Amino acid sequence: MSEKATPIELEVAVVNGVELNGHWNRIFEPRVISEYDLSVLEEVTAIPGAESLAFCYQCGKCTSVCPVEDAGGDYSPRKVFRRTQLGASLFESADLWLCTTCSDCLRVCPKEVNMVNIMPAVREQAVMDGHAPAELLSAFENTTRYGNPLGEPARKRAEWTKNAGVPVPIMSQHKAPVDVLWFVECYPAYHPRGKEASVALARILNRLGVNFGILGNEEKCSGDSQRMAGEAGLFEMLAEDNIKSLSKYQFNTLMVTDPHAFNAFLHEYPKYGGEWPTYHYTQFLAPKIGQMDFAVPIDRRVTFHDPCYLGRHNGEYEAPRELLHAIPGLDLIEMGRCRENSYCCGGGGGGMWMDSFTSERLTMRLSERRVKEAVESGADILAVTCPYEVSRFEDAVKNTGNGGKLKVLDIAELLAHAMGLVTANI
Repeated sequence: MSEKATPIELEVAVVNGVELNGHWNRIFEPRVISEYDLSVLEEVTAIPGAESLAFCYQCGKCTSVCPVEDAGGDYSPRKVFRRTQLGASLFESADLWLCTTCSDCLRVCPKEVNMVNIMPAVREQAVMDGHAPAELLSAFENTTRYGNPLGEPARKRAEWTKNAGVPVPIMSQHKAPVDVLWFVECYPAYHPRGKEASVALARILNRLGVNFGILGNEEKCSGDSQRMAGEAGLFEMLAEDNIKSLSKYQFNTLMVTDPHAFNAFLHEYPKYGGEWPTYHYTQFLAPKIGQMDFAVPIDRRVTFHDPCYLGRHNGEYEAPRELLHAIPGLDLIEMGRCRENSYCCGGGGGGMWMDSFTSERLTMRLSERRVKEAVESGADILAVTCPYEVSRFEDAVKNTGNGGKLKVLDIAELLAHAMGLVTANI
């Protein structure tokens, strides 16, 4: 091998030869390939937030935990780096949109290649260049026009309260301070299954005597998923609007239903001047277990899916389990992948609005893979605590032929059923 061998020749020689005492064993002849095209990689790593993609040294640890790879996507941060290193444009590649920003790769990466920062940064450029999937752009447009990605009228945001059967004060009408301001979010306000969970939670809060209120049609999407999908400008607009609305009222605690909103209020809204003591609803309820009067045992085997944005992103694993353990009769069993190693439902990072785009590139939806794990665990019920998950997992139950074998219920529904406040489909 020439003393002037390029780094590329040397790398291939290491693969095809064996170094002995500083000399190359000539059993295998080194194979020279062309130089890498690093221009695309350099273009990506020049974007603020995306610098760490260059840290990858191809150890492959991310591949073993990437849910998209597990679902047959031929995908992992290592592969994204390699393809970009070889000159493939990440800005125009499907690779850019398959990441769910679940953060499991960051958990195991020895070089701290941070896809949670990389993907939103690169996506922002791709969105500006017009390369985003049509489904995602539709969700962005709906959010801009209506304040929610479902395209529902803002005036209907509090209509679910009509079926609550208990008082749900709307702050603009209540005209008094409250202890807890409940940020409901979009899917719990508009989606049929989300509304059922909201009704259950409203009844629990009333039974516990919590002095609470909601923003109603003054509330807009928290915008965290839009931010992770590349629409930073839209996120800023939503954050500023929500902060303005929240700042009009007096309250002590902000309680949120959605882990994605929880993430936004903890880490992003303070950058814009919106900072309040913030709790996911399971964190708020867990200390109040002693006040809950459980009247209806739930004699079922239940497994729990840790949401990525409540668990890995924000470290909360115990509150949901404390609530489930408190329900009489309930037998909590864990799936093999749980807590910090939990699987992903596929809804994060904009995945909630790119189902067709992603399913065409996978052998199985992530939600379907997770439902199979829940069934294999022997559970009768899959408990969730993220508004994205009820609809995703219920569809997955049907698509995998497990109808009648597994129920999907929000923890709020399980608690309310055990307290005799609702009749859940158990």
